[in-house]
Amino acid sequence: TCLLACAMNKRGKHTVILDADITGPSIPEAFGLSSTRVEGNDNTINPVVTDSGIQLMSMDFLLETNTDPVVWRGPVISGAVKQFWTDVIWNDVDYMFVDMPPGTGDVPLTVFQSLPVDGIIVVSSPQQLVRVIVEKAVKMANMMNIPIIGLIENMSYVKCPKCGEIINVYGKSNIEAIADSYKLPVLAKIPIEEASSSAVDLGTIDELENDYVDQAIDKILAIK
Repeated sequence: TCLLACAMNKRGKHTVILDADITGPSIPEAFGLSSTRVEGNDNTINPVVTDSGIQLMSMDFLLETNTDPVVWRGPVISGAVKQFWTDVIWNDVDYMFVDMPPGTGDVPLTVFQSLPVDGIIVVSSPQQLVRVIVEKAVKMANMMNIPIIGLIENMSYVKCPKCGEIINVYGKSNIEAIADSYKLPVLAKIPIEEASSSAVDLGTIDELENDYVDQAIDKILAIK
């Protein structure tokens, strides 16, 4: 989600991330903003803005410390997602990226039913075990008539820094098989690499230079 938002922002579009992973928020950490707290009043909240101009809203910004657990039942979590959409003063938005937890539970159901979603990108990883989870997400989107923009495989491979050999750490990828089954495009295969991991740990994800998600951005920009 961070890579997509940063790439879109670099295309000159006003970009927002709504972190809908209420119990496991991680977006602020990637931008070095986990200790930041939002400002607002009884009715509205102002989003946190990164140095590059991306607007963010996350449960992390409302906790006393970012290690405090959010021990809420499903309806309360759904209510928080809705409030992030309705009560935050989003300013001049071209594209909003909603980061969701995996699975087909309360959060994706709330997002699909409550937000005007133009399309979703399903993120996978190479393990066979993950294929079942991904197919559930694809089928859920189809059941609810939510357009699927395409698939992205994360942690896809490791590239040897010395010889350039591609190493499939988690075994042979399943992404093409899933894509063929549902007639979906594969938009990116993102490797495991030190630069990306360090950027997230250091909170400098918006300074990372790569072209991994450019095809996905092109596809999003083509949506009418």
